[in-house]
Amino acid sequence: MLKVGLVGCGVIGTEIAKAVDKKIPGLELAAICDKNKAKEDVLIHSLEKMPILATIDGVIERADLVIEAASADVAGELAKKAINKKKDIMIMSIGGMIDHFDLFDEARKRGCRIYFPSGAIAGLDAIKAASEAHIDSVTLETYKSPSGLEGAPYLEEKKIDLRKIKRKTTIFEGSSREAVKAFPKNINVAAVLSFAGIGIDKTRVRIIVDPSLKRNIHHIVVKGNFGKLETRVENVPSPFNPRTSYLAALSAIATLRKITDAVQIGT
Repeated sequence: MLKVGLVGCGVIGTEIAKAVDKKIPGLELAAICDKNKAKEDVLIHSLEKMPILATIDGVIERADLVIEAASADVAGELAKKAINKKKDIMIMSIGGMIDHFDLFDEARKRGCRIYFPSGAIAGLDAIKAASEAHIDSVTLETYKSPSGLEGAPYLEEKKIDLRKIKRKTTIFEGSSREAVKAFPKNINVAAVLSFAGIGIDKTRVRIIVDPSLKRNIHHIVVKGNFGKLETRVENVPSPFNPRTSYLAALSAIATLRKITDAVQIGT
C-alpha cells in the first residue's frame, strides 16, 4: 500500500483526496494539510478513511508520495523537502518549479521521482516522443473568460481592467517563463508543455481573453522533423474555481492510477 500525503485542500486537492479514498486501489491517504483549517476540516470529514492532520513536515514524514496541490509559492520548497527525505512528489502548481530545475537532477541522484500531470492539455506523449529527434517550435494559445484570469499579477502591473474587455483580446505574448511569472495561478499548462518539449524560454505563449467563452481553450501547435502536431482542448472550468479546469484534477487522478498500475499505456 502506497501512502499518500496531500498538501493543499482546495478544489484540486479535494478531488485527488476523494479519488485516493475511494477509487484507486493500492493507495492510502495518510496525511493532509492546508494553511486554511476550515478547508482541512471540510475535506477530512468528507472522506471514508480519515487521514491524519499534520504540518507540511509531518505530511512528508508519513508519505511515500507527496502531492502538492497548494500554490506555485509552495511548490519548489515542498519539492526540495520531499526530495531531501527521498520521497516521491507530484506537483500540480507546475509553474512554481521553473526556478528549481536543480531539483530534477537531485531527485535522480536520490532515487526518487517528480510527477508532473499533463493537466488541462493534450498531446504531451507525442511531444515527448518528438523531442527524441528535433522540435523547431512549440506555440500555446490559451483562451479564457475574464473570470479565469482574475488576480494575475500581470493584470495589475499592466493596469488591465478585465471588466472593460468586451471582445476577444490578446493580453499577453511571450515565452513560457514569462507567462508563468505573469500568471502563476492561470497558466501551469505552459510550464508542463515546456518541460515536455523545447524548454521554458523557447516555448511561445499567447493568452487571449474572450468574454463570450464558457470553457477554457488550449490550442497547441508543434513543428519539427517529425512533422506537425496540433491539439485543441476545450475545458469545462471547475464550478468552484473558474481558474481551474476540471480536466486538471482528472489528469492528476489518472497519473496516480498509472503509478500503481502494472499496465502502462502511452509514451
